[in-house]
Amino acid sequence: MMLRYFLLLFLSLPALAADQQAEIERFLTETLGKPPVAEMLWLVGDLQPAVRAILEHDYPAARVRYWRGGSRTVWILDEIGKEMPITVGVAINNGAVERVKVLVYRESRGWEVKSPAFTAQFSGAKLAEGQTLDRHIDGISGATLSVRALSRLTRLALLLDRHVNKGATP
Repeated sequence: MMLRYFLLLFLSLPALAADQQAEIERFLTETLGKPPVAEMLWLVGDLQPAVRAILEHDYPAARVRYWRGGSRTVWILDEIGKEMPITVGVAINNGAVERVKVLVYRESRGWEVKSPAFTAQFSGAKLAEGQTLDRHIDGISGATLSVRALSRLTRLALLLDRHVNKGATP
């Protein structure tokens, strides 16, 4: 019985990866039109402790892909909610959040963070002193860890956008 479960899971992994890639491409197209080639930002030097301060842990990769279109940057980032990663797309325009969208939600609870009514709260947000958002984000009962994950990823995208656009250290 257990072997059958693992075989089914193993065979479904390529389909899950294809679904994730399709969501990412859809978000990029909706945000940038025809997406340009991805650029890479290495999380080194002064940027590394700033990222750690926002996430409260190291980012799981040494570099982050992003896309640039005019004054807009788009970031596809992952963060653990309670137990599973949440993949989020964040578009930043002129240092402010333009759009946040949950692309892949893998948790069994807290899916309400995918709602446009929830993610709209981030629109226009900027990074304030202390690397916090300049506004309060209302939580969702039963989705506290997912709400925190989206808030951290939004703050991270704002920090990274500031870094690539101004060359400023955090």
